[in-house]
Amino acid sequence: MKIGIDFGITHTDVVISNNQGINFQTFKSLDINQDLTNVFDSIKNPQNIKKVFVTGGKSSDLPNTFKGMPVSHTNEIDSIAIGAKKLYGLKESALIVSTGTGTACVHFDGVNGNHLGGIAVGGGMLCGLGKLLLNNDNAMEIDEFAEKGDKSKIDYLIGDVVNKIGSLSPEITAVNFGKAFSSNSATIENVAASLCNMIGEVIGTISYLNAFLLGVNKVYFIGRTALLKNVQAGINERLQLAGIQGEYAENCEYANALGSISDS
Repeated sequence: MKIGIDFGITHTDVVISNNQGINFQTFKSLDINQDLTNVFDSIKNPQNIKKVFVTGGKSSDLPNTFKGMPVSHTNEIDSIAIGAKKLYGLKESALIVSTGTGTACVHFDGVNGNHLGGIAVGGGMLCGLGKLLLNNDNAMEIDEFAEKGDKSKIDYLIGDVVNKIGSLSPEITAVNFGKAFSSNSATIENVAASLCNMIGEVIGTISYLNAFLLGVNKVYFIGRTALLKNVQAGINERLQLAGIQGEYAENCEYANALGSISDS
């Protein structure tokens, strides 16, 4: 049995690989040493664990052994690349965008992962602004509110401010939160819709710009934030403007943990 653990700011994700297949678990991140203990306490027959692989966060602070078992440290960029390779079956040049608390763009060159850069916009910003604006820092609940909202009540759309800009749809956002100062429609649902859309649009924009840089027409997403329905809608809207396709694999939120596990 091999265990891969990705220590994120918000979640600690676990992949358990054995002869029966692969299982996935998630814990709320606390203290990294406590997180590691919680993972072990949750596993049946921990004596069958042959090796532990760790990545993300401050995992480099962990010792090389834990409860007598070897601990292997995997660089997070390598984990992103290898995890996406396993999930998507990547064999050649590809753009991977990791959407966690923040957002990172990684080029997989067919063998290795290379960090292109990142932005501080992601799930952490969604939860932080959700707390300030909605008094709710639960990303899934914010996304559920957004599902019932209408971002056009909070955002200026292109059709609100000009008759036409090239071939852009009048439904495309012109100004995020542009109507908020004068709107009487700032309900929880509408604000949540605008917030999720803004996060998605920013991630989508940085994604298609990096896709242009690499000359690829697909973006392979991993991480939880891109799986939120209304964030993903904002991402896809931006990608479609650029003729880029977004891919979202099942269990892509566990890509880093999966990628930390060596096949050797």
